[in-house]
Amino acid sequence: MTTVLIADDQPLQRFGFRMLLESQDDLTVLGEAANGAEAIRMTAELHPDVVLMDVRMPGLDGIEATRRIVATGDRTRVLILTTFDLDEYAYAGLRAGASGFLVKDAQPEELLSGIRSVATGDAVVAPSLTRRLLDAYAHHLPTAAPDPAMPTAPVPDPRLTALTDREREILTVIGRGWTNTEIATRLHLAESTVKTHVSRILAKTGSRDRVQAVILAYDTRLVEPSQNGPGHEQR
Repeated sequence: MTTVLIADDQPLQRFGFRMLLESQDDLTVLGEAANGAEAIRMTAELHPDVVLMDVRMPGLDGIEATRRIVATGDRTRVLILTTFDLDEYAYAGLRAGASGFLVKDAQPEELLSGIRSVATGDAVVAPSLTRRLLDAYAHHLPTAAPDPAMPTAPVPDPRLTALTDREREILTVIGRGWTNTEIATRLHLAESTVKTHVSRILAKTGSRDRVQAVILAYDTRLVEPSQNGPGHEQR
C-alpha cells in the first residue's frame, strides 16, 4: 500500500485528488494539508510515501516545503503539481529535491502512475522531458567563470570524484535524456548492467533518483543545454 499526503490550498482540488486516489486498491490518503507549513508538520507525523505538493500556497509555499521535507532525510518523496508544464516553479521544485513534477490537468492515469513511480524511487518525468525543462531554465544553473577556450568543460565537482569512467559516461548520457534501453543498445551493455551502474551512480553522488541525477549532470556541466541525445532531437 502506497500512502499519500495531499498538499493544496484549494479544498475542491484536494477532494478531487482524494476521490481519485482512494478509488485505487493500492493507494491510501493519510491526510490533507492546506499550506506548506502543514505539509511539513504532517509529513513528520505521518511519514507518507509520497506528498502531492502544490506550488502556490499561502504562507510557506510548496517549493520551500519540499526543500525542508527533503532536508530531513526522511523516506518521503515529493511529487510537484504545477499549472504549466514548463513553469519555472516546477524547475525550482526539482532543484529543491522533488522526485518529479506533473501538470494539474494531467490524465488521472498519469497522476496515478506518477505516484506509484515516485513511491518506488523512479523519476516521474521522462528523461527527455526533464532535459527540456532544464534547457528552458538553464540560466538558473549556478555557473563559474568559464574558460573561453573550453566552453563545455565540466566544472570539477566532488560529487563526481568517486565515479568510474564508465559511470561518468553513463551519468552524462542520462543527462542527455537516454533511457536505460538506449544506453544498453548504444554502449553495448546488458540492460541489467546499466541498471546496476545507474544504482551505483545514484548512491555515489547522493542523488535521490534519476531526476536528481539529470540535474547533477547539468550542475557539473557534464551536459550543456545545447546538447542533444541521439534520438531525442525531435521529441
